[in-house]
Amino acid sequence: MKYFPALYDLFLHRHANDEASALASLPVASGDKALRELSDDRYLSQMALCIFQAGFVWRVVVNKWDGFETAFRNFKPAAVAYLSDEQIEALMLDASIIRNRQKIIATRENAAFVFLQSQKSEGFGNWIADWPPEDIVGLWQALKKQGSRLGGNTGPRVLRLAGKDTFLLTQDVCTALLRHGLVNDLSPTSMGGQRKAEKAFLDLQQQSGWSMCMLSRMLAFTI
Repeated sequence: MKYFPALYDLFLHRHANDEASALASLPVASGDKALRELSDDRYLSQMALCIFQAGFVWRVVVNKWDGFETAFRNFKPAAVAYLSDEQIEALMLDASIIRNRQKIIATRENAAFVFLQSQKSEGFGNWIADWPPEDIVGLWQALKKQGSRLGGNTGPRVLRLAGKDTFLLTQDVCTALLRHGLVNDLSPTSMGGQRKAEKAFLDLQQQSGWSMCMLSRMLAFTI
């Protein structure tokens, strides 16, 4: 069954049938070239941003981000990976950042992850770009298993921020998938549920020619 035409009509209706405005509201994936060119420190910075924003007021984190960049050595993976426990304690006294010990330690752990994966792939961006687009859930799982605090929607948000084409399983997207009959049931935190959602997005992609990030935002607007 082709769901996309009806979903697109509903999406346009939510934007008062202003197609230009509706399409302008959708995110755009960067493409493999941009992913490869993005430096390792920017991937680590984006991981830290998404981790510190999780469960916190996003605006506060963004307003402090210059302080984060300075405190974390501009997120150079080799530098952050070798932060000593004493340096971690010093960061816990630094008022220019949000002093959450677990998230600070997670950033050190993710620095090691980025550094090691970059060595294997000749650049962390190459690893991200080379991951098959039809197995985006597999990349979510790799980030969760190899990184720190990158489970749930955090890993997918890192990918979205970096420009990798991915859908997000936000509450609105999950509601849309169920309400419009694209899936019969959905457990967004389980591998099985994520694979069901992935299949629905791949089907919509085949129908529309759109990227998954565009489809994801479109679905959210239908709720």
